[in-house]
Amino acid sequence: MATATASITSESATVPVPETKATPLNMTPAAIAKVREIMATQDPIPAGLRVGVVGGGCSGFSYSMQFENSAGMMDKVFDFDGLKVYVDATSVMYLNGCVVDYVETLEGAGFKFENPNVKSTCGCGSSFSV
Repeated sequence: MATATASITSESATVPVPETKATPLNMTPAAIAKVREIMATQDPIPAGLRVGVVGGGCSGFSYSMQFENSAGMMDKVFDFDGLKVYVDATSVMYLNGCVVDYVETLEGAGFKFENPNVKSTCGCGSSFSV
């Protein structure tokens, strides 16, 4: 079976280059492992994780994470190494390019959101504005 490579070969003919569509939200291996670890302790075990943005906090928005058993009508469903992550359509635009990580430091441990859309955060770091 032959494989095709895309390139521009002449002025009159172009071969389209298929785009690799990136997910708007990414999760690090550490975050995926921690979510799986916590999910394993739940009874019944949830189908996946819901990640979203909700109004509130000192700066206007805050992140939310909770376990979920099924996708909603307007949800986007992403698969990260077998972990289903549900994001509602409104939150997708605020999370575009966001990376969720799990970090453990001497001060504590938790999920960290690295979001390129954030213009400012509050002093405690739990809310943001865009």
